[in-house]
Amino acid sequence: MKAYVFPGQGSQFRGMGHDLYQQSEAARQLFDQANDVLGYSLTSIMFDGTDEDLKQTIYTQPAVFLHGVVLALTTESFAPAMVAGHSLGELSALTAAGVLSFDDGLRLASVRATAMQRACELVQSTMAAVLGLTDEVIERVCSEITEEIVVPANYNCPGQVVISGSIAGIQLAEQRLKAAGAKRVVPLAVSGAFHSPFMEPAQTEFAEAVQNMTFSTPRFPVYQNVNAQATIDPQQIKANLIAQLTSPVRWTQSIEQMVADGATEFYECGPGKVLQGLIKKISPSTPAFGM
Repeated sequence: MKAYVFPGQGSQFRGMGHDLYQQSEAARQLFDQANDVLGYSLTSIMFDGTDEDLKQTIYTQPAVFLHGVVLALTTESFAPAMVAGHSLGELSALTAAGVLSFDDGLRLASVRATAMQRACELVQSTMAAVLGLTDEVIERVCSEITEEIVVPANYNCPGQVVISGSIAGIQLAEQRLKAAGAKRVVPLAVSGAFHSPFMEPAQTEFAEAVQNMTFSTPRFPVYQNVNAQATIDPQQIKANLIAQLTSPVRWTQSIEQMVADGATEFYECGPGKVLQGLIKKISPSTPAFGM
């Protein structure tokens, strides 16, 4: 059974999608349609923008969404038994599964990006990758820090969990995690604490947009980040999508559940190879490919 997965923020690169734009008339039409929907030329930023441009959340998230969805919609062999997306990639997966129209999925990606960037500007916060500890130890260390906000944000693969919180909270967690045996705690070059309580203002704004959109039953099961379970009910999909902004991305658990449910090969649909690398660590015996 083929499973398709869609990457999130951090997979972008300058020139992403340009080959697809040049080689496929169908892709070119969707890219141009996206520019019309957004009211600015996202493709110019993707194809010719600077690395700094592409690092801005307001551009990164729609760009990664657009690349993955156009690739899915214009690839004849795209025939998944199940899909999932990492963080922002969940929106891509939902759109590829027919839950959202192309235009509405793109609008939601833009709303999400803008809302999260605004939330990041309200208070200084950050994220860090913790390497070489079990999930349980990381959860315990974070829960014992009560004077600051610091929480697990991304369960990326065994031995790699990203934490999210206040700058002081991350610094305190780094000391305690190293004392608990972490091999490394690596600060991430991000603008704020995604998937943490600091995203509550963004969640409120995003929720309003989600509730005003039409969500259809997916053509194939979507494994959502908040619970790592297959979901086909549109109302539950909405609730999970909103909750995701302040909840951890359970990527390890999602891939494990997809394999348990019959996935025999994974295809990463979008820029980069980040998810292929994570899948090889989560389920070494299950092949993972790019598109």
